[in-house]
Amino acid sequence: MNGLNHVDLKQLRVLENLLQERNLSRVASKMNLTQQAISEHLRKLRSLFDDRLFIRQGNTMVPTPLAIELGENVSHILLDIEKLLEPSTFNPLRYHGVFTISATDYAIQSILPQFLHALRKEAPNLKIIIRDFESNNVCHLFSSGELDLALTFPEFAPDSLMTSTLFIEQHILIAGINSPLRNRMLSIDEIAELPQLIISPSRANLKGSHDDWFAEKGLKRNIVMSLPSFSAAPDIIFATDLVAFYPSWLLPNTKVEPLVTDFCPPKFEVVAAWHPRTNNSSIHQWVIEKLKNLTKGMDH
Repeated sequence: MNGLNHVDLKQLRVLENLLQERNLSRVASKMNLTQQAISEHLRKLRSLFDDRLFIRQGNTMVPTPLAIELGENVSHILLDIEKLLEPSTFNPLRYHGVFTISATDYAIQSILPQFLHALRKEAPNLKIIIRDFESNNVCHLFSSGELDLALTFPEFAPDSLMTSTLFIEQHILIAGINSPLRNRMLSIDEIAELPQLIISPSRANLKGSHDDWFAEKGLKRNIVMSLPSFSAAPDIIFATDLVAFYPSWLLPNTKVEPLVTDFCPPKFEVVAAWHPRTNNSSIHQWVIEKLKNLTKGMDH
C-alpha cells in the first residue's frame, strides 16, 4: 500500500457508495460527480489497495472479497468522522440524511404508518428508504452500510446485531367472515385437523411457527398452504375454507373474523435490530427511541 498520506476521504466515500449501489453512474449521480471522476477515484483506490476491488459485469460492479472486507471498516471510519462534525445536541428538525429501514410485511402494516408519520413531522429533512426484509442477506446489508434498522422477529435477527424488543404480539385464529366455524367453540384437537394457511415471509415451505407447540401436545397441524405475505392472507382465507393464526395487530379486517377457541398459542416478540457500529450514532439513537416510544402499550 502507498500509505496513509494517499488516502482521500472522497475515495472512501466512493468505495462505500460502490458497495451500496454497484453501479458507477448511480454513484456519480448520488455524489454529484461525473462518472469519469468516480472512475478516477476507483483507479486510485485500486492502486492504494493493490486490488481490483470491483469487477464490471454488464452494468454492475461486483466487489472483490477485499472490497467487501474493507466496506465495514470504511463505513465505521466515515461514521466516526460524521460524528465529529455533528452538533453536541441532536436536532431532528435540522438533520439532513438518508435512513434505510428493512421491514417485514407485518411491520410495514402494523408499525410503519404511525412511525413514519412521526418521523415526517419531527424530522422533515430526513429521507427514508423502506425495503423488504431479507433474512438470508441481513448481515451483509448491515455490514456494507446498506441498512440502518430492521423491524423483524427475534429468530430472523442474527446474534451479531443489537436488538430491542418493541412489543409482544399474539396470534389469533381467523377464518373467512362466511365460514361455518363462526360462533363455535373450537378445541385445539379440532383446529389441528382443520386445513390451515401459514404466512412464511422468509422461507417458502409448509412449516409454521406454532408447529412445535402443537407437537408438544401430540398433534400435527394440517397445513395445506403457505403465503409470503400477511397482506394477502385475508383475501385468500375469505375465498377458501382455510383458517390461519394471524397477528392481532393486523385485525380487524373486513374479510375475516376471529374464531372462538379454548386456548391461546404462545405469544411472540417484535424487535428492532441495528449494527453495533451505529449504537452511538445520534440519528440512530433518536430513531430507535422514537420507535420504542411509539410502540409502548402495543403488547397483547
